[in-house]
Amino acid sequence: MSKLGSLRGAAPILIGVSVMLSLSMGMRQSLGLFVQPAVKELSIAVADFTLAVAVQNLIWGVLQPLAGIWAVRAGFRMVMTAGAVLYALGMLTLAMATGYAGVMLGAGLMIGPSLACIGSGIAMAVASRPVPVALRSTVLGMVSAAGSLGAMIAAPIGQALNAGYGWRAGVYGFVVLALIIIPAAWMAGRIDKVPLPSPVANTADSKSAKAAFVSALKNGQFMIIAAAYFVCGLQLVFITTHLPSYLAICGMDPMLSAKALGTIGGFNVLGSLFFGWAGGRWNKPMLLGMIYIVRSLTLAVYFYTLPTPGSTIAFAAVMGFLWLGVVPLVSGTVAEMFGLRWQAMIGGIAFMSHQLGSAVGAFGGGLLYDLMGSYSLAVQLGAGMGLTAGVIQLVAGLSRWPRAPRPAV
Repeated sequence: MSKLGSLRGAAPILIGVSVMLSLSMGMRQSLGLFVQPAVKELSIAVADFTLAVAVQNLIWGVLQPLAGIWAVRAGFRMVMTAGAVLYALGMLTLAMATGYAGVMLGAGLMIGPSLACIGSGIAMAVASRPVPVALRSTVLGMVSAAGSLGAMIAAPIGQALNAGYGWRAGVYGFVVLALIIIPAAWMAGRIDKVPLPSPVANTADSKSAKAAFVSALKNGQFMIIAAAYFVCGLQLVFITTHLPSYLAICGMDPMLSAKALGTIGGFNVLGSLFFGWAGGRWNKPMLLGMIYIVRSLTLAVYFYTLPTPGSTIAFAAVMGFLWLGVVPLVSGTVAEMFGLRWQAMIGGIAFMSHQLGSAVGAFGGGLLYDLMGSYSLAVQLGAGMGLTAGVIQLVAGLSRWPRAPRPAV
C-alpha cells in the first residue's frame, strides 16, 4: 500500500478538521471587511472595533493551552463541538450589535474562546495523530492548506452581502457558514478513538500536563520559536484587520479588499502545501526564519508605495504564500520535540505568544492610525520587528537544529 493510501482510514477525521479550520479561519480573517461600515453605523472609533479583534486574539491565545489540556482529558469531540457552537453564537451577537458592547461581546469575548477550541492549535493536534510519522509534515501542510480555502469562500460572500445589503447582512452570512462548522467538528471528533503511541520514557508524552508545560518553558529552542511567533501574529492580524481600511482610505474599489483577502486564501493553499512538504525535508526553524524575513520586506515595500489593484493583488499573493506555511512548520517542530500527547497544549504556549502579537497588531494598528492619521509608523514597527525575528530564528536554526531527516521514498 502506498503512503497516501494509508491515509484512507484517517480521511473522515482529516476532512472534518479541514472544513472546521477552513471556515473558522476564513471568517475570522475577513472581519476587517466590516470595520469601516460598522464604525460609521455604530458611531464608534476604528480602535474600538480593532480592540474587540485584539481581545479575541488575546483570549484565543491565553485559552489555547487550556483547550489542549481539556482535549486530552475530556476528548477532542467535546472541545471542538462546544467551540463550534460558541463561534456561531458569537457571529450572531456581532450581527445584532447596537453599539460597542455588542461588538466586543460578539467579535471578542465569544469568538476568542471558540477559536481556542476549533482553531489551528487543536486542528493541527488532531491532524497529527492518525497519520504515519513520515507523512505528518505533508498532512499538516494539506490541512493548513484546506484551512486557507475559507478566506476564498468567506471574503467574497461577506463583501457581496455587505455591498448589497449592509454589513449586518454580511455577518449574518457568516452565521450560516458558522453553523456548518458544528457537524464538521463532530466528525473530526472521531480522533478520540485513535490510540496514541506508547509513551517513551523521559519525554513529554510520559509526563503530566504540569511537567510537560515546565519542560517546554525551559527549552531554549522552543522559546525562540514562541518569541518569533509573536511577530508573526502581529503582522498577519494587522493585514487582515487594517488592509480593507487602508484601501478604503486610498480610494480603492471596496471589492478590491475582498479580492485581496481571497487571493491571500488562494495562495495560502500553495504555501501551506509547499512548506508542509519542505518541512519534511529541510530544517523547519530555518524555513520559518526565511518566511519572516521575506514577509517583512514585502510588507514594507507595499505600504511605502501607492497601492494599485495590480500591486495589491501581487502583495496579497506573496503574503498568502507565506501566510499559514508557518503552521505546519511550528506544529511539526513541536511534535518532533515533545511528542503527540501534549502537542495541543505545548503548541498552545507558542500560539499564546502568536496571539499576543495578534492583539498588538489589531489594536496597536488602529490606535496608531487614530493618533497619527496614517499607518506609516505601524508598518515601520511591524516590518522592523519581523526582520529582527526572522534573522534570530534563521541564526538559531543554523546553529542549534539538526537537518530534518528526509522521509523514505
